[in-house]
This record gives sequence, structure tokens and C-alpha cells, in this order.
Amino acid sequence: MRLGLAAIDAVCERLGRPERRVPSILIAGTNGKGSTAAALSAIAKAARVRAGLYTSPHLIDVTERLRVDDEDVSRGELGEALAPVFAAADGAPAIALTYFEALTAAAFVAFAERRRELAILEVGLGGRFDATNVAPASVSVVTSIGLDHTEELGPTLARIAAEKAGVFRAGRPALGRAEAAEARETLERAARAVGAEWHDAAEEIRVEVDEVALDGTRFRVEAPDFSGALTTPLAGSHQAWNAALALRAARLLAPQVPSLSTDDAIRRGLARVRWPGRLESFRLRGRLVLLDGCHNPEGAEALARFLAETGRVGRYAIVFGAMSDKDIEAIAARLLPIAGSVLLAPASSPRAAGAEELSRRVASARPDAEACPDVEHALRHALERSGGDPIIVAGSLYLVGEARAWLLSQKDSA
Repeated sequence: MRLGLAAIDAVCERLGRPERRVPSILIAGTNGKGSTAAALSAIAKAARVRAGLYTSPHLIDVTERLRVDDEDVSRGELGEALAPVFAAADGAPAIALTYFEALTAAAFVAFAERRRELAILEVGLGGRFDATNVAPASVSVVTSIGLDHTEELGPTLARIAAEKAGVFRAGRPALGRAEAAEARETLERAARAVGAEWHDAAEEIRVEVDEVALDGTRFRVEAPDFSGALTTPLAGSHQAWNAALALRAARLLAPQVPSLSTDDAIRRGLARVRWPGRLESFRLRGRLVLLDGCHNPEGAEALARFLAETGRVGRYAIVFGAMSDKDIEAIAARLLPIAGSVLLAPASSPRAAGAEELSRRVASARPDAEACPDVEHALRHALERSGGDPIIVAGSLYLVGEARAWLLSQKDSA
């Protein structure tokens, strides 16, 4: 990881500034940014707008990070986009790129060469120094502010909000949502300081959730130039807000991409959002298995709220794992006490907390948690248990990706 724009900016200059050839939207936030970006991509497809979507991390294959017309690119297409990036970086003097910087530059190249009408860019970390921030965004969005990546972004909500507000642009709309007053006020001050057109989601949008179920969420939205009932296949009341932010962002993009913001495109797009690993459901051996990458305390709270909303508190076997640098104690405190049983599974990433560390750090929330060597063992163990409780794999997106790959392989062999 390297925070800073010098390397990506230099490579983009050698590439002929592909990030400036397609109108773009930057979507930052502690949680919800990926879901909001995916929702906007689905709206664009429904509107027949030629859009590119760039997100991170991927769950199984790196090609998931780039979508064109809401479909993952092939490995060949990704290779074609990376080739000029590597050539530019290898010029004299050579420019050392991180993995994320190279993929970000490849996304700019892919979207420019395929003449997209819109580039939807999910910010990787923070905002001000994230590689995506070299794009001259037509609209910028901050979906939420929570305490995550505090070593890189700062120890307070205000400091984190200031970093994420680095995606705001002078004279361009800046849409922000933050529940804490200190974060919301910081976003507004930052927007006004840079000369952005500030839009407070709490003032402009009203969301009323009608139903939360495993197969999606029904809700109503009141926003400027829109009022009505909507559905999304993404489960959880928090997904209603992510969809509403995508709707509002589509409206704010109307001057650059007029066809994006029609009511029909919004309704059809939101009803077809595809965002794997976020309360995604599988059926295996008659058991329900849910995957949710709730990798910070705010995400864990959203998952716990979903379990309460669907009347399933205490009826889940939770398979849990997290990166060592995450606030595992806070995540565990919000999520694990409401589980029927807990299995701990380290992800294969070198950053992941091992079984012994997981056991120690969740002990105050679940002293009865049982450690397993990996997610496959944990899932097999959970499936063999009697009782038939649903299983949820929660925590790190790396863990969720490993679980998803295994579940898909089991489905194919069934």
C-alpha cells in the first residue's frame, strides 16, 4: 500500500491522460461505496448508457474489478488494458506502481479506449491520496464515515471525513452522508472550502424501508425530482440507503449524462443490482449459507441489524475471520453474541489474523468460539452439525471470497 498520487499521475501523463477522456464519478466511504457504485452501474445499463465500473477488492478473480456495461471484463481484456500501463511505467525513468495503482490505470485505459460515456470509480482507501483521485470527477459521493483504517486515515471521525472529502471538486456536486455530526460537518466544511456544490443526503433524501428479506429490500425514497417505491435484490435496510444514494448521484450526473437519470432506468436498474459477497445467499445440502463482508464495526452492526430485522437472531452458525489490523474486538462485540454458534477461520492472506489470534481477540464476546484451520474446514464442520441452522460467513472480504469459491465449486459438482 502507498498513499499518494505521484506515481499514478506520472503514469497517466505518459498514457495521454485516459482518466480525463471519460466523465467520471468518485464514490468514497467507510461502508456502502461498493454497493452504491454497483447500483449506479446497474442504473447505467438499464438506461443504455455505456459505463465502466471499477471496484476493489475482488472476491475470486481480479477481472471482477472492472466491469463494462455491468459485465466483468475477460482476462484477455484486462491484459490488453494493463499492457500500455506496464509499458508506460517501464519508461525512463521507471515508475514503480503498486498493484492497486496498476489496476486503476488499467481501468482508465479500458474505459477510455472503449469510449465509455461514464466511469464509475470506487475509491480504494480514504480519498485524498487514493489512486482513483487523479480522475476529474463530475460528481463525488461519500456514502458513510466510520472508524476504519485509522492508522492511515486518522483516529477520529472528523479526520477520516476530511480524508474522504479529498474527492470533492470545485464547481462540481459533492453528495455526502454521515450519521455523526462531527463527520457531517467536516464534509460540509471541506466541500465549501474547495468550492464544491454541497448536497447533504440527510437533508435531501428520505428513505422508508417497507420490507427486508433474504431476497432483497423494498423501500420508498423521497428525493429531489423523485418519489416512489423501489426494490433492490441486495438485502438489508442499509442497502436501501445505498440505492438511494445511487439514485441521487444519477440525478446529479444528469447534466453530463442526461439519459442516466430517467425514472424507468432507476427503477429497472436498482431491481437488478449485482454485488456478490454482501448478504449473498447460497443453498448447499439443504442449508442456507449467507456471505457478508462486514469487515469493520459499522458493517458488523449492519449485519446484526439485518439478522434482527429478519427475526433470525440466535439462529445462525457464524463462520468468522478478519484481518489482523482490523478492530476485531469491536466487530466481535457487535456480531458474535447474537449467533447460535461461532466457528473461527483464518483467511489465507498474510494480513489475516490466525486461529490463535482470532480466539484471543473474540474471547470476551464468544469464549465458546471454536477455531478451524480455514474456511473450508469451518463450512464442512458447520454443515455436518445437526439442527440445520443457517450458516453465515462474515468478516473479511478475503474470507468471503474463499468461501464463495468453495461454495461455487460444490454447486458445480452437485
